[in-house]
Amino acid sequence: MASDSPAAAARKPIRRLRWWIGGLLFASTVINYIDRQTLSVLAPYLKRDYHWTNSDFATILISFRVAYTVMQGVSGRFLDWIGTRKGLSVSVAFYSLIACLTSLANGMQSFRVLRFLLGAGEAANWPGATKAVSEWFPARERGWAVALFDSGSSVGGAIAPFLVLALMRTFGSWRPAVLLAGLLGFLWLLAWRALYHPPEQHPRISPEELAHIRAGRGEETPGAAPAGAARWADLLRYRQSWGIVIGRMLLDPYWFLISEWFALYLVSRGFPIEQSVLGFWAPFLGADLGNFFGGGLSSYWIARGWPVGKARRTVILIFGPSMLLLIPAAFLSNFVLLILLFAYTTFAYAAGSTMFLAFPADVFRSGAVASVSGLSGTAAGVGTLISTYLIGVITDRFSFQPVIIAASTIPCLATIVFVTLVRASPKPDPRGLLKDF
Repeated sequence: MASDSPAAAARKPIRRLRWWIGGLLFASTVINYIDRQTLSVLAPYLKRDYHWTNSDFATILISFRVAYTVMQGVSGRFLDWIGTRKGLSVSVAFYSLIACLTSLANGMQSFRVLRFLLGAGEAANWPGATKAVSEWFPARERGWAVALFDSGSSVGGAIAPFLVLALMRTFGSWRPAVLLAGLLGFLWLLAWRALYHPPEQHPRISPEELAHIRAGRGEETPGAAPAGAARWADLLRYRQSWGIVIGRMLLDPYWFLISEWFALYLVSRGFPIEQSVLGFWAPFLGADLGNFFGGGLSSYWIARGWPVGKARRTVILIFGPSMLLLIPAAFLSNFVLLILLFAYTTFAYAAGSTMFLAFPADVFRSGAVASVSGLSGTAAGVGTLISTYLIGVITDRFSFQPVIIAASTIPCLATIVFVTLVRASPKPDPRGLLKDF
């Protein structure tokens, strides 16, 4: 009889609990991107209403990016110190509040301030999700898990135009769309607090799943680093850190060209956003498929006995250079061909980006994962700050054509940096931070 009591039922293990955790990380990323994408979808209307130029709009994006850039590194360190559960709870609560308050913005300065605060809050999502993946998933499943949570960015980006435009038609104003999007984070927070704990402390994990996770981590080895957070000064002594950091700085600006400027790009080519919303959605679908293809392909090779590092690098070697296929888009005016080229290139970007996101958990032990992820996010933010400013200036003075050419060629540099630096070291690691990858 005791086994049928509510208390006993509450302790019953959840099957495949790690994938429920992965689902929560995916949902967090979806909400994160809906909150930030609302402004990009609204950009043509806000530019009209407030008489902004592209350079004006760029300053609002830069306000977000400055905070996001600084706080990526800080939040990674914070998460390694305070833990994943508390760290993401604080982050999501804060940025959801700011997203709601953005519905009250009325002019350039208020948009800048609120976007700055939103960037500060949202910065913890990727370091936190990467750290959670390192805690909950063995190496051969990690590519799939990273693809799952990172695909939330493309899903959120794809949902945002439909949601925002529908709410604008319903309420006759952009403000309810921003407010309702902000409330989603508070709903997620309830589920997160109820479900997430580290595997060793989780009341609903089965002994078999815990053993499966531990066996695949590659951390319970002699000489492993202490559980506490690693110092930045130590992490920057590793060429693997620099490969991840510089590679993301070069690669990530492409994604923010799509997520923050694509609506304005389509309008600049004479395609009204209301009539081309399916085209707006296509690159985000491409990114979603690319996340899973890159993660799945590397996981397939790992399951067949490839070293983790070789599997991840091979994916980047295939898809990084293939982004050169975007160059013809700078010269075409056919809507369907433009959308197909952007969809494929974003697919290729996402396949490679998933490898960059997985590698901190592949290369470093738990106490360093969020810190390395955060440092790489800060570097990506620096690259995106520079590119955002240049996009605003170049498109005001010339056109999007040189921007598209640069966006297709720079990922080749990211590929070279990554495959050169992110390799296993032949020498022993005296600090005990590196895994055998």
